[in-house]
Amino acid sequence: MTSYRISTLKESLPSDRQSHDYSKPKYVLSWRLGKLIVSSRPGTNQPDLPALENRELLIQCLENSPARLILLDPEISEPKLRLWADACEQANKPVFLRLPAAQGLPKTRNPISWGCKRLFDWSVAALLLVLLSPLMLAIAIMIHTYSPGPIFFTQWRVGERGKLFRILKFRSMIVDADKFHYQVMADQKGLHKCKDDFRVTALGRWMRKYSIDELPQLFNVLRGEMSLVGPRPWALYDAIRIRKEGQKRLNALPGITGEWQVKARSNLLDLDAVNHCDLEYLRSWSLWRDLKILPLTMIKVILGFGAY
Repeated sequence: MTSYRISTLKESLPSDRQSHDYSKPKYVLSWRLGKLIVSSRPGTNQPDLPALENRELLIQCLENSPARLILLDPEISEPKLRLWADACEQANKPVFLRLPAAQGLPKTRNPISWGCKRLFDWSVAALLLVLLSPLMLAIAIMIHTYSPGPIFFTQWRVGERGKLFRILKFRSMIVDADKFHYQVMADQKGLHKCKDDFRVTALGRWMRKYSIDELPQLFNVLRGEMSLVGPRPWALYDAIRIRKEGQKRLNALPGITGEWQVKARSNLLDLDAVNHCDLEYLRSWSLWRDLKILPLTMIKVILGFGAY
């Protein structure tokens, strides 16, 4: 791996900004085979690069960078990860969390069964979108009527091999709810889910009880970002708090439902316990196990099990 001051980034700046005082560097950028690795801590003999805190400036730099993809260190703070993810999206650069290598994932362990699983995912997701389209249209109208603002909510989640993607849901919270996130979750040590979250609307509580807000994730399945069944798709603010040894699990393809949803859901929020549940699923994965989880999910959804 080569680490050095990357002239491409500086040369891409407008001339009036090249003389700006960047005396307080925030990142160390390193090259490895066309990948740009963004680290939060300087290493030995690795000169720091100027801070790139401005979103528009960062987009310009990335657009002019020869990097094929961007790898982000999980040690970077969640707001900074979102800044880089947003900029990479605008610059059309795929962005990944830098994770430990994972061995024995279902995709490599059982390639034929995995291929059947993915074919099943796409077929069922497409069918469900057709069948549920009247309900989804009705929900969209209700959100527009009772909670003016965007119909959908998107958020960065960690996908297969650490690739970041935008999960799609019906909006169940007030507009700009993210601004209050750390205020609400200040004392939350486990998953950032709160039973008495004031940001959730009355309509949103009803949608969450029956997981209706998650129906748009079927589009994530069609795009190849998720499966119908799999480990929980971790949000950035949860993913960066997983212990190092548990981060390997983030390499797996996440699912709309899975072991955690049918066994505990919001009744189990401890990060290590949720991660252990996902790891157990991955170690013993089979197509038959997925087919058993789907009907169990339907029962839990109808009963409103562990939802808020």
